[in-house]
Amino acid sequence: MQYKFLENINKPEDLKALSKDALKELCAEIRAFLKENISKTGGHLASNLGAVEMTVAIHRVFDSPRDKIVFDVGHQSYVHKLITGRREQFETLRKKGGLSGFTKPYESEHDPFGAGHSSTSISAALGIATAMKLKGEEGFTVAVIGDGALTGGLAYEGLNNAGRSNTRLIVILNDNELSISRNVGSIAQHLSKITSRPAYFRAKDKTKTFLSKIPYLGKPIYKFIHWTKTAFKRAIYTNIFEDLGFIYFGPIDGHNIEAMAQVMERAKQTEKPSVIHIKTVKGKGYVYAEDNPTLYHGVSEFDVDDGIHLSVGKKNFSCVFADALIEIAKTDNHICAITAAMAPGVGLDRFQKVFPGRFFDVGIAEGHAVTFSAGLAKEGMKPVFACYSSFLQRGYDEIIHDTAIQHLPVIFAIDRAGFVGEDGETHQGLFDVSMMMSIPGLEIYSPFSYDQLEKTIKKACGSGIPVAVRYPRGGESIPEDLKEIAVSSEPISALDTENADVIIISYGRALNEADSAKKILGQSGIKTGIVALLQIKPVDYDRLFDLTGRAKTICFVEEGMRSGGVGEKTGIELYNRGYKGEYKLLAVDETFVHQATVQEQYEMCGLDGKSISKALM
Repeated sequence: MQYKFLENINKPEDLKALSKDALKELCAEIRAFLKENISKTGGHLASNLGAVEMTVAIHRVFDSPRDKIVFDVGHQSYVHKLITGRREQFETLRKKGGLSGFTKPYESEHDPFGAGHSSTSISAALGIATAMKLKGEEGFTVAVIGDGALTGGLAYEGLNNAGRSNTRLIVILNDNELSISRNVGSIAQHLSKITSRPAYFRAKDKTKTFLSKIPYLGKPIYKFIHWTKTAFKRAIYTNIFEDLGFIYFGPIDGHNIEAMAQVMERAKQTEKPSVIHIKTVKGKGYVYAEDNPTLYHGVSEFDVDDGIHLSVGKKNFSCVFADALIEIAKTDNHICAITAAMAPGVGLDRFQKVFPGRFFDVGIAEGHAVTFSAGLAKEGMKPVFACYSSFLQRGYDEIIHDTAIQHLPVIFAIDRAGFVGEDGETHQGLFDVSMMMSIPGLEIYSPFSYDQLEKTIKKACGSGIPVAVRYPRGGESIPEDLKEIAVSSEPISALDTENADVIIISYGRALNEADSAKKILGQSGIKTGIVALLQIKPVDYDRLFDLTGRAKTICFVEEGMRSGGVGEKTGIELYNRGYKGEYKLLAVDETFVHQATVQEQYEMCGLDGKSISKALM
């Protein structure tokens, strides 16, 4: 497809010369480009379709990279990437060595701050704005944040501090679903709308100009009018942003470039930090995404013409977990399910339909979700908090302080454990094990089959203690010779360990790579056994030593961080029990794993079957 205007946009300055009609055509081309490309690479579709005019307006008014544009999460920055010279690389989006699906400073000078998780933009932007002020640099700092991100506590910490700062900070609130302002009555709603119209600004400027020409009285009269209007407005209407010290503009049509540009220019003239509240339609311009923005928030490959997702309907660990929890909840009315704005992602939309009264979506607030779950548990309920591994990092203090110390039976269903593929370093589930291994009284399980997951969730729900059950993204793929292990609910299972020269210990999905290495080593005459850990904390190290202690070499393969992981502890425990052979530990070591396919990430970290076997030959 030919793009008349988009092909000539290679830097933000190229937008500034376009006419109003040309900008409208450009926005249509951007939407067509996004649909065409994301249908092939996967990525965040609906949020970017809704942010087209907003991003164009931002780059029309501000001068990146002198002005710093900080995107919250960064998943809605695709249009920003197109405008800032990365169009030709878009076919590499989310691929190994290609464009990231989020903002990355190493990718472009137009990305001043990296992102991947929610609610960070205001705090980061305030820090940047303060540093610019201290250095005497000109320029504005713009934080672009969605309404969903305002459920995260960090956003309010940022707002609380930014509102009383004297910085050139402008917060653009992209509201595509939720009403943020507290509207009281029809007059308040009217004022909210009228003070955002360009006509209001023109009238205000004309009044100020006219009164300034009246000697002696003009300036006092203008001040009195301004004071009266402000006092009247505050008497009947306020919102959280004004209460925190911001100048508030909005709501504004987020698909009207001219209106947004005028308000942004006005915000640049204020003496205090400001909030520009815009209303957008998530998925705008693509009927399937507009009708179902949740389904099209993050997509894999899909057919542009009919909107069919090529991966929809495939069985996966998230669905198996949810279905297992539903079955347990049918006979145990103490079971509750909690999510932090990720119900479809973790499969709990299924639970919600069956047990709406025992389902709780707390929004993007993982710390609150953990403590809320602890409160439920304190009063006898059995809360199951399902969360992506990388997002659970945000609730670490609450896991220790509010759950484990009080021995409260919260079940943590940790989705996307291990490598996650194309979302890259901010989303890898590689830290949950080392993060939780040191927490007293917490049990951790890592099933690698659907059958194990079902059995483990049932066991966890009846345990009466804090339990974490971690499982990978996607579906199971189990080699034939691991089928027996895959159905075992034993904490430790063994395969061909009798008289083995080499024994590979592993857990979770990495067992597949261990099995691949076993086959390669077998071709070279090296007799190899496998030990599979279903329970990775605590481990029965006496039994583990009985199974492995006579092998010449033990190799622990861990799809997680080396430091603080299971493999490190296992090596110490086996040596303490008298192991005299060679102990090798293969894990992710001192690196953040960038985007690629999951298999490529195994290879990048030396954890694929070929790399394991090479290390053992």
